[in-house]
Amino acid sequence: QLVAYEVKRMRAEEGNKQKILRHIKELAEKLYKNENPYPAVTMHKVQKPTEGCHLRLHQKPFPRLDEGTVQWIIDQATAKLQTAPPAVKAEKKCMVPSGPPIAAILERNGNALANSARRLEVVRNCISYVFENKMLEAKKLFPAVLRAMKGRAARHCLTQELNLHVQQNRAVLDHQQFDFVIRMMNCCLQDCTAMDEHGIAAALLPLVTAFCRKLSPGITQFAYSCVQEHV
Repeated sequence: QLVAYEVKRMRAEEGNKQKILRHIKELAEKLYKNENPYPAVTMHKVQKPTEGCHLRLHQKPFPRLDEGTVQWIIDQATAKLQTAPPAVKAEKKCMVPSGPPIAAILERNGNALANSARRLEVVRNCISYVFENKMLEAKKLFPAVLRAMKGRAARHCLTQELNLHVQQNRAVLDHQQFDFVIRMMNCCLQDCTAMDEHGIAAALLPLVTAFCRKLSPGITQFAYSCVQEHV
């Protein structure tokens, strides 16, 4: 509905912070009412008896319940339930027009898309420098790569790029290369969410069993030994 009806209003408000805030408050109230259609019901708390209360000498006997009074209370509650409105709010279905074309919205998000493309380019360049042994260039880009790992697209890009190098039989690394690759993998897994478990984390599994370094003749260390602590 926002896309269909409110675009003109939002554009008119762009320069006025007070109008924008009022609009946001209106939206917030609508969303809140949608999620909380009924006022909260107060619950009566029954206090638990204290420890050792059964050892007291002066205990009052439990009063005898009057059968007629109990039945009257039950009848009253039953009558109320029968006249009460249904607990589930009836869903009103309505048709919402498609609104302005998507291109109009994408124009405004052009900067965000460009930023995203730049981040992916930084990740690709840094990995290329690592595998070409241009460590000084890789070090310069490294902080930007670690920041980019906050985004899902950059994490996905990392798995794709590393996979390309495995396919080119470039999985045996020297110590510096190994350190860079491990730090990138750790950062990638650190920022993974439960949604990424079957995507990015799963894509890294074959890679961590491929990348390795020679510690001494006959002894090889694989990447998984450095990243296996992640959930």
